[in-house]
Amino acid sequence: MKSHGAAMLAAVAFCLVIRPAFAQVEPNYDLRDITVGMPVGKIPDSGYVNLMCSADTSRKLPTWSAWRECPAGADALHAIRFDFDPETSREGTLVAGHPVILTALIDGSGTVAGLMIDTDPKARLYVRKKAFLLGVQVKARYGAEGWTCTQQQPEGNERPVGGIYLKEHCRKIVEGRTLVVERDLFRRSDQDIRNFVDQTQVKIMREVK
Repeated sequence: MKSHGAAMLAAVAFCLVIRPAFAQVEPNYDLRDITVGMPVGKIPDSGYVNLMCSADTSRKLPTWSAWRECPAGADALHAIRFDFDPETSREGTLVAGHPVILTALIDGSGTVAGLMIDTDPKARLYVRKKAFLLGVQVKARYGAEGWTCTQQQPEGNERPVGGIYLKEHCRKIVEGRTLVVERDLFRRSDQDIRNFVDQTQVKIMREVK
């Protein structure tokens, strides 16, 4: 277990010094050519596939312009799942090297009110065990300073993984956006060595004034 923990800590240190994959996009873009606050009509259909309603993935959308076909949720936003087109992203739907589930949140006027990036819980174990590192990369992408973070303490049946326990919630406001990064890494007492909670969720939301 000690060697496993050392490997994870080394991976964190490595992640902190490399140029994050997020930096490959232009500074005013949040995800490829999608910016929070832009009209959904300006998102190109090329480069994106498998558009569907997040609340009912059996409801497929032919193009972004069909966003109204997904009913608004309690937050009055229309949530649309999507993938990167394998023709332009041969390695799949990855963000900073992590397999992810992507969701665009569209408001009633057809504006991108937010983006959600969740690490894929179905990714291969080798990749999934690094999911908590995505949060580090996101925070580096938007600047390491200015984050307000809280860390919860372990509950009764939760244990560290490789000496690391994370239930972290971080928030930052920058350039008209509210950024929220949540990271979890722990094992429940009833889980074996190959099963554990390791995930990052990123929310990039339009700042409400």
